[in-house]
Amino acid sequence: MPAPNSNRRMASVLVAFVALMVGASFAAVPFYSWFCRVTGYAGTTGVAEAPENPTEVVDRTVTVYFDANTAPGMPWEFRPKQRSIELKLGETGLAFFEAHNPTDHVLAGQAGYNVVPFSVGGYFDKIACFCFNMQVLQPGERVDMPVSFYVDPAMLEDPESEDVTEITLSYTMYEADLPEDDDSAALEDSSRFAAAATGRKTIEQ
Repeated sequence: MPAPNSNRRMASVLVAFVALMVGASFAAVPFYSWFCRVTGYAGTTGVAEAPENPTEVVDRTVTVYFDANTAPGMPWEFRPKQRSIELKLGETGLAFFEAHNPTDHVLAGQAGYNVVPFSVGGYFDKIACFCFNMQVLQPGERVDMPVSFYVDPAMLEDPESEDVTEITLSYTMYEADLPEDDDSAALEDSSRFAAAATGRKTIEQ
């Protein structure tokens, strides 16, 4: 039978552990987000500048498929404008997604994203993406939103990703809170700013 002192020590350890977990929970979301971006864990993609040296492009192709979803309660229509593209490792690719606000009021959206298989998350680098900014759509507005990216040839040196030939880039669009200033002119300016920042374009109805 365990000694009383041993029981007290075990209880103290458990209490300290619980306290540590409670404290860590407050930082869990930002830390997890940072960890995923740095490591590519769970298929989270990286952010990078366009590769400057043309010799970094290698003669090995991958097919990138595109997927778009909306979170429950998000009324936007959201879809990729192309099913897939094929490109060489290190080559810059450009794809477009279309978003439409079918409602009669202004709505904001923010896209979450990942790639499958998860093992290539750390090698899938976005140069520019609509997902970096909140998007504000006016009633009935329909826009094309671009994402520019490349797949790092370094994946060929990773046993977990060296044989990958197909990658799926997936987005989920969530409804976001509008700017606090609900003045229509301010919201219109916000929409224009988001469009300029991401290079998106409004589709004429």
